[in-house]
Order: sequence, then structure tokens, then C-alpha cells
Amino acid sequence: MMHFDRKGLTDAELIAIYRQLLLPRMIEEKMLILLRQGRISKWFSGIGQEAISVGATLAMQPEEWIMPLHRNLGVFTVRGMSLEKLFLQWQGRSDGFSKGRERSFHFGSTEHHICGMISHLGPQLAVADGAALAYKLRNQPRAALTFTGDGGTSEGDFHEALNVAAVWDLPVIFIIENNGYGLSTPVSEQYRCDRLVDRARGYGMEGVRIDGNNILTVLDTVRGVRDYCIRNSKPYLIECTTFRMRGHEEASGTDYVPPHLFEEWGKKDPVANYEQYLLRTGVIDAAFVAAMRAECTAFIDVSVKAGLKPGKIDADPNVEIRDAYAPAPPIEPVPDLIMPPERPRRFPKPAPVATSADREPIRFVDAIREGLTEAMLRHPELVLMGQDIAAYGGAFKVTEGLMERFGTARVRNTPLCESAIIGTALGLSLEGIKSMVEMQFADFVTSGFNQIVNNLAKIHYRWGQPADVVIRMPTGAGVGAGPFHSQSNEAWFTHTPGLKVVYPSTPADAKGLMIAAFEDPNPVMYFEHKALYRSISGIVPEGYHTIPIGKARQVMTGNNLSIITYGMGVIWAEQYAHAHPTLSIDIIDLRTLLPWDSEAVEASVRRTGRALVLHEDTLTGGFGGEIAAWIGEHCFRWLDAPVMRCASLDSPVPFARALEDVFLAKHRLHSTIEKLLAF
Repeated sequence: MMHFDRKGLTDAELIAIYRQLLLPRMIEEKMLILLRQGRISKWFSGIGQEAISVGATLAMQPEEWIMPLHRNLGVFTVRGMSLEKLFLQWQGRSDGFSKGRERSFHFGSTEHHICGMISHLGPQLAVADGAALAYKLRNQPRAALTFTGDGGTSEGDFHEALNVAAVWDLPVIFIIENNGYGLSTPVSEQYRCDRLVDRARGYGMEGVRIDGNNILTVLDTVRGVRDYCIRNSKPYLIECTTFRMRGHEEASGTDYVPPHLFEEWGKKDPVANYEQYLLRTGVIDAAFVAAMRAECTAFIDVSVKAGLKPGKIDADPNVEIRDAYAPAPPIEPVPDLIMPPERPRRFPKPAPVATSADREPIRFVDAIREGLTEAMLRHPELVLMGQDIAAYGGAFKVTEGLMERFGTARVRNTPLCESAIIGTALGLSLEGIKSMVEMQFADFVTSGFNQIVNNLAKIHYRWGQPADVVIRMPTGAGVGAGPFHSQSNEAWFTHTPGLKVVYPSTPADAKGLMIAAFEDPNPVMYFEHKALYRSISGIVPEGYHTIPIGKARQVMTGNNLSIITYGMGVIWAEQYAHAHPTLSIDIIDLRTLLPWDSEAVEASVRRTGRALVLHEDTLTGGFGGEIAAWIGEHCFRWLDAPVMRCASLDSPVPFARALEDVFLAKHRLHSTIEKLLAF
């Protein structure tokens, strides 16, 4: 017999808990009927685990963020989400919570402080870190709570999130629902420790293992842990033992589970045991149970009838594309200086726009730092995060001096946990706090790739939540850094709707695009070429200066050929133009790769009839292929020659400078131009 300790709870409170526990069970039972009838397509059942999600949610305050998984129906019902709208959601209807764009529980609701999961399971753990960091920065007595399963503890995201929460002393509650199986894989094949909660000790945090089927134990434990986390500003790990009485999802069945486990855990049913406890102690009687079940049945039936009514999704492609991004404030373009081919010089002069007449030129790296500084001043809660960016100033000293000016709370050194830090940035965004994450090298972004392309990029499209995050990407070769510190990987992200990708080539643009990135509520990948940091200087507008995202820069005008390029390619193109003054070259600096300025490209191709797309990235799969294809499709009538591409070799970036010189696109620029002009 399961032991319940009411610990001062009144009869009315016990009854309220009973209804909250019973409702998701009865909803699930109805869903299984609808599934057999073919009226819904898929269902992830949490039958047998309800006490964890219900008890944990009851223990939290309504304004505290919870990050559930696909088996935590009780989180949604306790938070009072409309059951009718939930049924619409499960039907894939446009009037559900995600406008038909997501399935089952892969959605969230800002109103209810529930952050929707993604199928990769682990990333939501770090999002809880971000929400907790927001509470800590604002000195709010709140905690965030996130769920994972026993299988999820094997993911790197679990370890990164716990480590960051511990190092930063964040008020986060991590709950492991240990139901014995990750789909069909038993825990004996998931980990070798005796208890998952023992992992807490390795991260310097407290933990406890409890009976996850005892609703009062869960409620009391999470309440106490919440108080501990807030009082001590510390994270906490709770392992809840439980059992899933259905398959991972209904189609998978349960043949892999030994039958005796169903018998053993059936005796520990969280709903039946709590109901029997209330009956045994006289808090309720059989008539009350019948009435409560009838009330829940009527409520569910009304919601099902409304939620399953015939409906049609208005599939408008323009709306689908639009909703991939949160609306961004307009930025007025400033006039760019178009440079005639005056004389050869190593690097181009930036456009002197709207600045003090007597201001001295500044370096590319200083312009980025100015952009960060202006953004920090304009947005007093903006947080900068990255490896070694505080006192050390970052690997390239871009953030040098910012910690001294703005403090360690806002300029934060991070552990080597790229995925967790990007997830933390998303969690800050839930609370309306902007953030920047510096990749020490753009190459290292692979360790956080999933958070970017699946979590940040898709969240607004899925349920309308902006991801107000800027990720700085020190990129490019030419510095003899070898295969792991020199890649140009911008094309990985231009393929991902929901992201914006910028890539400046002048100090003025570096500052203006940096500030514009912080004004934009969408995730922005900000590429900055390492070789430009201290090799170019230019006049940069003082104060708060922005460059519109998505607007190209006309670098030079000409009529012999167009070079469409960005980043270091702009430098190479200008060097070539000045070295060949008899050629009239039209140079377009895209500046933004997603979205990119097709109007500027078309205008250039119309002027010259010959187009060369130049970039430092490798040829195959490079972003230049998209530009070239678009020109071929939309500008064919004005072309006098095939569109050509000039890119780096299809190999990793070599270390030796002689090999690197041959690798880079610049090595083939002259021959490619000659070939293009020969048509």
C-alpha cells in the first residue's frame, strides 16, 4: 500500500489535487479511444506517470517557466490551457496552439509559461537555464523547471545544461522521469550508475530520488526544492521513479516489456492509489468519485466535440514564409559611397556615412566592439556570453574592456558548452532578454548546431515565440589556422528558414549590422572575418548606427562584368579592380545572406551582362550556388555569358600558408574573370 503524507494539506486541497490528477488520466483514456477510431493520428501516452507532471506543476508558480516533454499532459492541464484548443492542436488545426504546424506537445505558450520541446529531447534543459538566469539577473524569487527522461540523460545536452546551471548557480529544477525505458531500450543499456540522481554530485549540486507515482511526495518535494533553489540560487536534480504503462507511442506497442513489470507497477498506479487513500481516510466517498468522474467526462466530451468539429486549414504560402520570422522594426537605409576605380590599394575605403567630420578611422575589430557597446547601452538587460570573453576579452579581444564597463553579470565567461549556452540564450529570450553568444571560432558552432537550426530557427514559426539571439561567428581562412579554425560555414545556415545571416566587410558595416542584429527579434548569425579584424580600418559613424539587414552595398559601378560577393570576397574584388583599371567592374557586397538583396543583384547583372559570384567558402554547396542559380533563372535575358563561380577548393582548409594560398578562391580569381570575359 502506498503511503501518503498530507503534511497539513486541507481536505479541499487534497480534493483539488485529486481532480488535477484524474483529469489528464481521463483525457488520455479518451485519446486512446479516438486513436482506435482513427480520429487522431498519433499519441504519446503518459498513463502511469501523471503524478510527476501534475505534482511538479502544482508546486510551481504560474509565471515560472516549465519545459515539458511529450508525455507531460498534466503540465498543460494544470496550467489551465483550453482543452478544446488542445484537441484542435492534436488535430493539426490552424486554430490550435501552433496553427497546424506542430504535432502533439511540440509547442509552447508564452501566456502559460510553457516552452515547447523539440524531438531531440535534450535541448530544452538548457532553455531552463536561460529562464533561470533571467530570474537571477532581475533578482526575482523564481525558479525554472524542466523535464527529461532516463534516456535523455545520455545526451550531451543533459550534461551541458547541468554543468552550466551549477557553474552559474542558477535556480533550475531538473526532473528525470525514470520510467525504465527509452522507447524500447531498458535503463540497463542506458547507464551504469546505480541511480541517476547520483550524477548530481558530479556537478556540485544536490539531488534526491523519490517515488514519482506518489502525488503528495512529488508535490512536497518540488515545493521544497523550489524554495531551496530560490533561497540559495542553486540548481537541484530530482529523479522520479515511475513506469510507462503504454508504449513509447501507441504504434510501438509494449512487446519488449516483461509482463511482470506491468503487474508490479499496476499496483503502484498513481491515480488509483491516491483515490484509494482519499476514500480510506474519508476525505471523499464513492459517490464523490462517481460525480468527479462524471464531471470530467462531461468536460472532456464537450471539448472533444468542439475540438473535432470539421475544419479546414487555409494554407497560404505567403503566410507560412512570413511566420518563419518575428516582425522586425524597419531600419532606414543610409546612402553608401560608390567607389570609382581610382588607384590600386590593398583594402577598400568604407563609406563615410553620417559621421563626425573629424573622426579618425577605426579598425574592423574596434567597430564590432563599438557595436556591442552601443547595444549594451541601449538594451540595459542585454547579456553577452562566450568562452573567455570577460576579463580576457575573447580569443580575438573583440570584447576587451566590456566586462570592466558592464560587469560580470552581463559579460559572462561560459564553460565549453556551446549547445547549452545557445539554449540558455533562448531561455533568456523567453523572458524578453536579448543576448549574444560568441563562438570562439565559427568552426566550433557544430557543437551547438542543433540548438540553432532546430530550436532557435523554428520556434517562432512553431508557436510564435521570438528567439532574440545574436551568434557571433569569427570565420575564414588566410591566417594559417588549419582545418578546425578556418572554415567558412555560412552556407550551413542560409539553408535554414527562421535564421538571418549577416557578413560585413567594412568597419562601418560591421558596426551597423551588429547593432541592427540586436534590434532584430530573430536569431542572427553574425559572421566576422578574422583576417579583417586588424588589417582594415575606416570611418565609422559615431553613436547608434544601423545598416538594414537584407540590403546589399554597391561598392563600385561598372559595365564589363559584375562581381557579386561578401566578406573577404569584397576585399579581393576591390584589389582586383584597382589592379586592372582598364576593366569596368560592378561590385556588389551582399552584406546579408539571409535574406539577400536580389534587386541589387539583378540591377548589377542588367548593367553588365556578365556575372561572377565570388566567395571564400568551398565551391560545392557554397552559398554562391544559390545566387548563380537565381541569376540564371531570373536574369537570363540580360546575360551575355554563363554565370560563373569562383570559390575555394573542395577540400578542408590546409595549415601551411603555401597550401592555404592555393586553396583560397583568390588564387583562381584572375583566371575565372578571363574565362568569363572571353565569352
